Amino acid sequence: MGNLFDVIPVGFFNYLASGSNHRIYADCLQVIYDEYDREISYRLPRTRVRDALAAYLMENHLSLEAETASEFKNYNEMANSIIRKLSDRDIGWLEEEADDMTYEKHIVMTEEGIRLAEFLAELKKPEKEEFSGYIYTIYNTLQNEEMWKNDPYIDVLLLIHRNAKMLSKALKRLDTFIRKIIERMVNEGTFESLTENIIEYCEGSFIKEYTRLTKQQNIHVYRGIIRKQMERLWSDRDSRELLIIGCAVEENIPEQEAEETVYALIQATNRFLTDDYDRIMKDIKHKINIYLHVAVGRMRFIYNRGTDIRGSVENTIRYIIEEMQDVGMKEDMPQDMNGLFLLDKSEFIDLASLRYPRKQRQIRETTVAKIEELTEEQLEEARRAQKKEAYNPYSKEKMKAYVEQLMGERGFVESTHIPISSKRDILASLSAVAYSGENGYVVEPQEGYRETDEMLLRNFIIRKEDR
Repeated sequence: MGNLFDVIPVGFFNYLASGSNHRIYADCLQVIYDEYDREISYRLPRTRVRDALAAYLMENHLSLEAETASEFKNYNEMANSIIRKLSDRDIGWLEEEADDMTYEKHIVMTEEGIRLAEFLAELKKPEKEEFSGYIYTIYNTLQNEEMWKNDPYIDVLLLIHRNAKMLSKALKRLDTFIRKIIERMVNEGTFESLTENIIEYCEGSFIKEYTRLTKQQNIHVYRGIIRKQMERLWSDRDSRELLIIGCAVEENIPEQEAEETVYALIQATNRFLTDDYDRIMKDIKHKINIYLHVAVGRMRFIYNRGTDIRGSVENTIRYIIEEMQDVGMKEDMPQDMNGLFLLDKSEFIDLASLRYPRKQRQIRETTVAKIEELTEEQLEEARRAQKKEAYNPYSKEKMKAYVEQLMGERGFVESTHIPISSKRDILASLSAVAYSGENGYVVEPQEGYRETDEMLLRNFIIRKEDR
């Protein structure tokens, strides 16, 4: 195995290294690559490449740092400088050549430059993969024997093995993505950000891809047929001989080694489609379960600790109410506003109700603040804003009433009877579970999962503690 730097120019990565202009050079490579999008080859007149770079630099008001201002009179000269640098033999992103007929200069992207541009574009915006494509390709290829009967090594075995490997890599990336979601969930500090995380999860591409894998493109539908066809390729004498001969010719190896190679490819493909695939999917299901448990636990933690902005506001309002009671001002509050301030009404006690001693701050000097008197219109607008902000559709009281409605007279409700057809339903379901203990309910996890087009939810039962 040769070293990477034996096949690429010595300064290939120089302009991507941390420096003053690495962002500009990376974007310029992408601009050049995009110019070839509708061409039949990666070869364009130099003037067209220069104009595209100059337009990019001008539109974004960019300039190369560490270059003297007098060096470039305009953006065309700056673009010419970039082309010369990227065409340097030690860099190797571009090549400059002259047309044999017109002697016009052309810019050609090197093979390494093309791959680098594609790699940077993939990093910036990864393409979504459809897992069904890999599964259908494997299945349909084996079913259409007329397409590969003359050269089964190239037209069927290598194609199937390549698609199986690509599906394996895609599923591993999918599996890894869940870990990042869980890590973000553990670090969430506010209910608002936690809610956004949950909504992103439910509406994201991950849950849709996973649902398609377990529903429409379930590999178990095709796996038995694929396995029989693969076994027949090896057990049938004629097809096995064609596979070995095709491998020997294509890989330029002896027939004995070709036979071992073919057998290894068949075994590796079968092993992934049977054992490895199931292990990956089992791990994905396990991480989804962790995600939902962390979501519920994190919601309960945030509500109990009150460490977010909502908790600070509640403490402020509690202080205001105490002051109003001391000076006898509560009677002056409008009746329709009384429902917004119920923090002095202690119906529930939990660990968050305990008050711990705090270090008192010492006031060293007196400050005077000017208070602007509000008009009646401003007061009315403040009341409306307060009502709007105080409304919480997922409060503990509303979730108790919600669960009671679902239970009816039975005293319990199964998760399969809880609607989850919208984002509001999903958040209501999670909030109902998060508040279950404080509302006098017990949550019992059940076997299996409930699947919709957007999410996967573990089955559970909510019942009253006395039942």
